[in-house]
Amino acid sequence: MINYPNGGGGPSSISKGNSTSAFSFSKRGMSLEQEINDSNDYYLNKGIAVIHKKPTPIQIVNVDYPKRSRAVIKEAYFRQASTTDYNGVYNGYYVDFEAKETRNKTSFPLKNFHQHQITHFENCLAQKGICFVIIKFTSLNRYFSYPASRLIKKWYDQETGRKSIKLDEVINYGIEFYPGFRPTLPYLETINNLIQRIEYDK
Repeated sequence: MINYPNGGGGPSSISKGNSTSAFSFSKRGMSLEQEINDSNDYYLNKGIAVIHKKPTPIQIVNVDYPKRSRAVIKEAYFRQASTTDYNGVYNGYYVDFEAKETRNKTSFPLKNFHQHQITHFENCLAQKGICFVIIKFTSLNRYFSYPASRLIKKWYDQETGRKSIKLDEVINYGIEFYPGFRPTLPYLETINNLIQRIEYDK
């Protein structure tokens, strides 16, 4: 099944996420993708940002119609390699990011990324986009925004070094944030930090 973004609108003002203790029990058990989609709906409805999950480019070749109102896709294939999971606009900045989960407690495997995604990040950064990865250490219940510029460096370093990013590295170079209630994941606060880093480096 392919889901498409919902519309919405409202007043603008970024909301601080509540602490983990205030995290709604109804949100427990959600995947990282569900948490981000839920947060994006909140941001959109409040007029804070317009960020959507990119539809997966597939070619449908066989559809079964058991009933007129219910079509079932029987066969499909990917038309092309996808780039990253999410993109959109926040406060005048183009935002592009990938979302990844791992149950590993000490590092994040680089095999979760592919060359075409790294190339896409390089192209977006060249156009001054705000690019990063949201990494969730599921076993630790810890969330980080990790800069794409750092990911690119680690990606190419793996040819002669480690095949993963240590948790300590993610902590030192990433920005940790915590689940809340509204939004579920207040990751936009980390984008503000990334923007400040870019302005400082100019």
